[in-house]
Amino acid sequence: MGKRKKTARVSEDEEMKENQSSSHHKTLYEILGVERTASQQEIKKAYYKLALRLHPDKNPGDEEAKEKFQQLQKVIEVLGDEEKRALYDQTGCVDDGDLAGDVDNLKEFFQAMHPKITEAGIEEFEANYRGSESEKKDLIDLYNKYKGKMNRLFCSMICSDPKLDSYRFKDILDETIAAGELKSTKVYEKWAKEVSKTKPPTSPLRRRQKSKKGSESEALYAIISQRQDDLDVLISDKQIWWGSICCRA
Repeated sequence: MGKRKKTARVSEDEEMKENQSSSHHKTLYEILGVERTASQQEIKKAYYKLALRLHPDKNPGDEEAKEKFQQLQKVIEVLGDEEKRALYDQTGCVDDGDLAGDVDNLKEFFQAMHPKITEAGIEEFEANYRGSESEKKDLIDLYNKYKGKMNRLFCSMICSDPKLDSYRFKDILDETIAAGELKSTKVYEKWAKEVSKTKPPTSPLRRRQKSKKGSESEALYAIISQRQDDLDVLISDKQIWWGSICCRA
C-alpha cells in the first residue's frame, strides 16, 4: 500500500513539473515575441505586427488564420490590461479556457507563418484599411466586445490612433447607433461627450502618409530597431508600425 502511494506521488510530482515546464516555454509574452519586462507600448506594437499578418483582409477564406486572429485578440486582452497582466505574471494562468488550451499551437502557428512584412506592405494595407467597410466592421465588433469602452477598443483596433481617429470613430458609431444597429452605453456616451469638446484633426485618413518622414515615424522605427534581437523570429529589418499606447479602461 505504502509503495503504491509513493509511486502515485512521484507520478503526480513529475506531471506537475512537466506542466510547469511546458507553461514556462509557452507564454503569452513569447507569442508576441517580447520580454516579460516589455512596456505596454512595446506589447502593443508587437501585437499590431502579428494582427496585421493574421487580419481577415490579408487572409480571405483562411479559417485557421481567422481563428488565430481571434486568439491573438485574447492575448492582448490579458497583456494589454495592467491588472490582468499583473495577475497573469503572478499566477501564469489565463482566465480563458479556449486560449489557455491553444497557447502552444498559437506560438507554433506564428513561427510557421514567418512571412516578410515590409514597410511598403504595411503602408499599403493601412491605406486600404483605414476608412474601409472592413475597418467599420472591426470597429463595431470591438465596440460590442468591450461594451463601448473605447480605451480598450483602441488597444485592439489595428491601424488606429486615438488622436487621429476618435472623431471619425465617434461619427461611425453614432450613425450606427442612430440606425438602431448598435446599442449605446453610458461609458461610450461619456467618452463621446469628451471627444466632442476637442478639436477634430484635419484629414485624419491622409495625415499618416504626410508625416511618414517626420519625427514620430523615425522615433517609432528606432524603437523597433532596438527590439530587433527579441523579435527576429517575427519581423524583418525594415518593419515599422504605428499605434497609440495601450490604456486601461
